[in-house]
Amino acid sequence: MHTIKLAVFDMAGTVVNEDNVVYKTLQKAINERGFQLTLDFVLEHGAGKEKHQAIKDIIAADIGSVDNVMSASIFEDFKKLLTTAYNELSVTSYDGVQKMLHTLRGNGIKVALNTGYDTSIAQFLLDKMEWSIGKEYDILVTADDVVLGRPNPDMILEAMMKSNVQEEKYVLKAGDSIIDIEEGRNANCGVTIGVTTGAHTREQLLSAKPTYVLDSLVDLKNLIAFD
Repeated sequence: MHTIKLAVFDMAGTVVNEDNVVYKTLQKAINERGFQLTLDFVLEHGAGKEKHQAIKDIIAADIGSVDNVMSASIFEDFKKLLTTAYNELSVTSYDGVQKMLHTLRGNGIKVALNTGYDTSIAQFLLDKMEWSIGKEYDILVTADDVVLGRPNPDMILEAMMKSNVQEEKYVLKAGDSIIDIEEGRNANCGVTIGVTTGAHTREQLLSAKPTYVLDSLVDLKNLIAFD
């Protein structure tokens, strides 16, 4: 059992169930420029990253290089397409996750949400789910809040600063992609968790050497020591 003071959760694919619409939309925005990328390829090279960086990395993985003007243009297309997709989508959480967050907070554990989205998209999702600060979570950290995105530890360090948790051993990071686990390891988190509800498979998550891989975040209750 682990003593945790701060739990940092990725959003899409981890606590937010949006049926991979982000990466399907990334795939669409890129392929509209003449590419023929599969969703698996987009997930492999883009999952968990700040989304403009994801576009650049996906294209570079396909053709070896990327034009920054083109990638910026695709990113603008992506944001418009994603807004349309989200307006039409029923955004929910996964079974038991909202209650689990309430349990963590009720036991004095700070909950932070972090994401490769910008703040406007992240807040749009949370509003659509009717989640609010002080109820489901304490802190929101987005790609807008840091200079360096995942796998750099900056978003977790920002969450630690905002929650006044100073020792990494008391921090848990959970996410659905390899880069989430790398982010947690780079921040020296005491616990890193991969969850199979989103971008990457159990085997892919295990390759990043997390502390645990779970099929549901609800199983966290079996790993954390509550007072």
